[in-house]
Amino acid sequence: MSLIVALLDAYTPRSLRQRKLEDLVVATAEAFGCEPPALAGLSYDDCLHAYATFTREQAEAAIRTGQDLAAIDDRLYHAAYLLGRDLRRLLRVKSMDDVMAAARVLLRGIGNKFRGTPDGAVTIRRCYFSDYYSSQVCRVVSALDSGLLAGLAGDGRLVFTRRITDGFDHCAACFSRTECQA
Repeated sequence: MSLIVALLDAYTPRSLRQRKLEDLVVATAEAFGCEPPALAGLSYDDCLHAYATFTREQAEAAIRTGQDLAAIDDRLYHAAYLLGRDLRRLLRVKSMDDVMAAARVLLRGIGNKFRGTPDGAVTIRRCYFSDYYSSQVCRVVSALDSGLLAGLAGDGRLVFTRRITDGFDHCAACFSRTECQA
């Protein structure tokens, strides 16, 4: 594991988590083609709540109005890919171990209990957003998870095989630079 990731795994400053969450909010809003929610003066927890509500509302509106969900998926993936790519450089991510460790640190910061193995198996035992998202909304917004991991790794896709929002007790997925076996 890279030294920077190891240090952040031990302690992630709240100010860093706040900045990265704000970056995610802006990138997500751009992908949805709208203005981000106002976060000035909000605590980290309130920002996270505002982000969960914002993404749910944007995804629900896209579903309800029949927008091109594949295009939204591509934009969300690309937005998160760019964030992940920048973090890859900043955190000096070199290996799949580093990718999964960095993802664990980042996703823990937004209330998720993430575990990933070097072969690409991913388990999420707790997801902050599952209290906000329906199954359909989760399918739209999870393009962000896929893009983030791909950016950290240099490329790839995350394919979910089970989701908490579908009634399972955890999410299961495969991250791969090639097609995953379901």
